[in-house]
This record gives sequence, C-alpha cells and structure tokens, in this order.
Amino acid sequence: MKTLFTNVTAVTMDPAGPVLKDAFVAVEGMKIASVGTRRPAGDFDRVVDCAGKVMMPGLINAHTHIPMVLMRGYGGGCDLHTWLNEYIFPAESRWDDQSIAAATQLGLAEMISSGVTCIADMYMRTDIIAREVVKAGISANLSCGAVYFGAPEDFSPEKCGDCQATEELRKSWHGAEDGQILIDASIHAEYTSCPPLWQWVADYGQRFDLGMHVHISETRSEHEKCLEKYGKTPIALFDQYGVWERGGQAAHCVWVSDEDMEIMARKRITAIHNPYSNLKLGSGVARVPVLSRAGVNIALGTDGVSSHNSTDLFADMKLAAILHNGVGCDPMAVTAPQALAMATVNGAKALRRDTGVIAPGKMADLILVDFTAPNLIPCHDPAENLVFSAYGSNVVMNMARGRIIYENGTFLTLDLEKIRAEVKDYALPKIFG
Repeated sequence: MKTLFTNVTAVTMDPAGPVLKDAFVAVEGMKIASVGTRRPAGDFDRVVDCAGKVMMPGLINAHTHIPMVLMRGYGGGCDLHTWLNEYIFPAESRWDDQSIAAATQLGLAEMISSGVTCIADMYMRTDIIAREVVKAGISANLSCGAVYFGAPEDFSPEKCGDCQATEELRKSWHGAEDGQILIDASIHAEYTSCPPLWQWVADYGQRFDLGMHVHISETRSEHEKCLEKYGKTPIALFDQYGVWERGGQAAHCVWVSDEDMEIMARKRITAIHNPYSNLKLGSGVARVPVLSRAGVNIALGTDGVSSHNSTDLFADMKLAAILHNGVGCDPMAVTAPQALAMATVNGAKALRRDTGVIAPGKMADLILVDFTAPNLIPCHDPAENLVFSAYGSNVVMNMARGRIIYENGTFLTLDLEKIRAEVKDYALPKIFG
C-alpha cells in the first residue's frame, strides 16, 4: 500500500526540520518513504489531503495496564496501597480470558481514537492482550509484571507462574508480526517480589535480549521501606541484581534520589512519567526537570485507567508541562517541544522502536489532528497548540505501521458496538457482579 499525504503541516520531532509546512509525506508499506516540499514521483493507492490538519508522530504510551479500563473510577479517594489491596487486587482475581479480551479491546479503542500508535503494557493474561493488539494494529511492548510473595528460599522459576508466563510469552510472541509485538522482561515492583525473582528476571532478560519494565519508587512509603529493609533504594537494589544491565523502563520514579538519577543516566534507564496517576493517587510529583538535567531519558505513560480515568496522552503532555512549570515557578521547566518529545521520540527510545519521528525510513506511525476545531484556533505555534490546547478527541486519523486504523470517528480494525455489548453484558458482570 502506498499513501501520499499532501498539504501537510508536520511537527516532525526531527531536529533537521522540526516543523514543515505545505509538505508531502509518502508512505510505502510500513515505512515513511519520503518527507519534503516537492511531490514525490509515482502513483499512490490513496492521496490524503491534510489541509486544516497537523500531522505528528503517533503517541507512545510507555506505561499502561490496558484491561484496567474496566476499573475506571473504581475505588477513588484512596492511597496506592489501600486502593490496590482493597479494590484492585480483589477485582483482578475474577478475570477470565473473555473479560480480559473485552477490556483490552475497549482500552485499545480509547487509545487509538486519541492518537496512540505504540504502547508498553504490563499485565496478566498477556497472551490475550497480545492477540487483541495484533488485531487492532498498533505496536506493543508487552510484559507480565512478575510477582512472588512466597519465602525467598522457596522460589524457583518452575513454580513461579509469572516466570513461566514470561517464558511462554517470549516463545510465542516476541517479534511476532514483523516486530509488532515485543516481549519485555518485567518485575512488578520491589515490594511484591524478592531477590531470587529479581535475579531470574535480570538473567532471563539478558539471555534473550529483552527490554525491562519495572514499577519504581511510586510512593514515599514504598521507597522508604525498601531503604529500611535492604539499605538501598529500589533503583540501586535492582542494579545490584543486574536488572538494569540492558537499560530499562522505570515507571513512576516519583521518589528517586539524586544518586538514583546518576545510576539511571549511566545505565540508560528511562523514567516513565505518569503525572495524572501519581497526582490522583496522592503519590507525589516526580522531579522531571531534575531527572532531565541528570541526563535521564523521560517518556510518558497514563498508567491504568483505574488510576487515571482515561488514556488521553494529550492530557498527560499538558499536565507534564504545566505541573513542573508551576512547581518550579519556571515557565521553561518543561517546554512544549520537551513534552511532545516525552510522548513520541523519547518513548520510542525507551521501547527500542524505530518510530516517534516523521522522517524517511522510520515506521509510519502518524496521526492527524484537526486544527479547524474551535479549541485549536488560532494557531501561532503548532507545538504550543498540541501540548496546551489539544485533546485526544481532536485526532481525526491514526495510521499505525503504515495502515490507517482510525479515521474521522470510524474504527477500521475494531467493532465498537460489539465491544460495548461484550463489556456491558459479560465483562462488567463477571468482574463486579
């Protein structure tokens, strides 16, 4: 399939040409073939006129738990650990494959319609999630966040369900569909596991060249209890066990220390900033400007809908900028281009994906935002409008891996009415009675 976009105003995230106007973007197969102000030669299967719209790279949600969309607004008003133990864990114990599939489809629909083309998802029954992601058309780094509550001396990977799940996922899905699905090694968190598990996950990830995805220092109590128990922060403790030997994605990082940041920069650990979730749960505010000055790559995630209430990454871009500008009393603490980078090119770097930039040879993950919408008029600076004015609902086209999967309110890979019925008639009664 060959597609040509004409009359393009593009926020490219490419330093060689940050904003292009009156441009042409050609896509052949899954890749961007050309970007420039001259129409490329040849015939195209489809020509898309982008007048009145702005093109940007598809958004990368670098930390999420898709099926938790069914828990939107459930257990609100609690701190993280009360919320997990009294609401989330009991609900999760009632999942089955059919309800996970329905919830995943619903979550994917919300993400796709708001411009997401790639995700990093950590959850259970991950093979079901992988199947639904493939059908939906976006790319995904998937992981089963390993948990082990038994005595450390009794641990063995053969008896740990999450270790076995990780191995099965890798064998079945890693690199599937020309790399659409990648499997990451994953530890849920320090407080839900123990050293033998950390060592196994670290070794497994290194042996098979997998990414690493971990919850890190989300709350003050988590961070301080780890220090009390082990004499080290979660970042430093996992470094001792080799978890970060190939870099990794550290979700939250609200309470990481200056010393942690030095390790993160040196070991190529990306901090996945989840501002909405952290604020809603009262976990605190990650020191994003300090992390940035320390040389740490920073990406964006929504976390689960259960603690965010949506998957609109435009909302997180806006919050990531205004929050730190306000906290630091500095209007340049996080600029619009920096917030856009967190949601695109920085996320691609974290997930080891060749995307996040509109440039020849990159994966054709592209979205169009309707700049004729009242909230985007006038436009003095496209980047400023995208970060501070746009909503996910302003997205009118989503092209993932060279294939248009959503356009003008219509899903081309998902049956929204069927999803709604499955959620209403089966998944919600199954989980909540």
